[in-house]
Amino acid sequence: MIEVEGLCKRYGSQVALDGLDLSVPRGEIFGFVGPNGAGKTTTIRILATLTMPDEGIATIDGIPVTEDPYGVRRLVGYMPDFFGVYDRLTAQEYLEFYAACHEVPRPRRRQVARELLELVDLGERASTQVDTLSRGMQQRLCLARALVHDPEVLLLDEPASGLDPRARIEMRELIRELRRMGKTIFVSSHILPELEELCTWVGFIDHGRMVEAGPMDDVRARVLAGRRLRVELVEPDQVKLLSARDLVQDRRGVIAAEIVDDGLEVAVEEAFPDEQLLADLVGAGVGVRSFARVTGDLSEAFLRLTATAEER
Repeated sequence: MIEVEGLCKRYGSQVALDGLDLSVPRGEIFGFVGPNGAGKTTTIRILATLTMPDEGIATIDGIPVTEDPYGVRRLVGYMPDFFGVYDRLTAQEYLEFYAACHEVPRPRRRQVARELLELVDLGERASTQVDTLSRGMQQRLCLARALVHDPEVLLLDEPASGLDPRARIEMRELIRELRRMGKTIFVSSHILPELEELCTWVGFIDHGRMVEAGPMDDVRARVLAGRRLRVELVEPDQVKLLSARDLVQDRRGVIAAEIVDDGLEVAVEEAFPDEQLLADLVGAGVGVRSFARVTGDLSEAFLRLTATAEER
């Protein structure tokens, strides 16, 4: 549905995108992850036809964004990270205005606005002025704005930015509902636990290049290969921690062992016998408070994939 190949964009001497490649299949929720300045917003603006690339090709449903921007705009609904609202319009008038901008036939505009307000749970706020709505309500209204022409693809740049926990949950459920309606959704966010729960595909961008992408489970399996164990000690001091680390790190199957807070974090091979390590620690007189497997998540994958040059 979305195909990007060799996308480059520079702002003076600043390289925003450096040969970016990515692919998003139809009907997926694609989480676009990367540090500040990595090129996420530039990519989304190019896909929305608001910024032209210097090099490379980007297509949506086979339509090149540089050759037929109006054709792309008919397919795409865009929700920017910072949005403007017309404060003195009501929610109903606001959506009708944007329906007119997207050439929705006049007889349909009022009905489209009402249906979208119901979809984003703002039906009872139709006659409320936009500037009196809460931040979360304004976010949902702007998502409704992106839907006025019934696009096949949604480009959402930080849709949960600034929302409280309840509003974020509401936004997440709304995005799921849109996928059930057949939309392909491209979403950028820094709230990684929510992306992990929401998205079916994920891509990591760093310094303008895609460093990893694919189905969520496949990416986690590739990036977080191996297993990690967390060992917390009873009344740890530096001597006990160093002794326990020395005992652990020389064992066959241990990739690395490091001191973390009140214990150790141990990276091991997949077939490593966890129970034997615990028995050996206890047998050596090490006081173990807890011993558990650490589950890798999207945040850990982010840290591994977007390490600084010095860390690499």
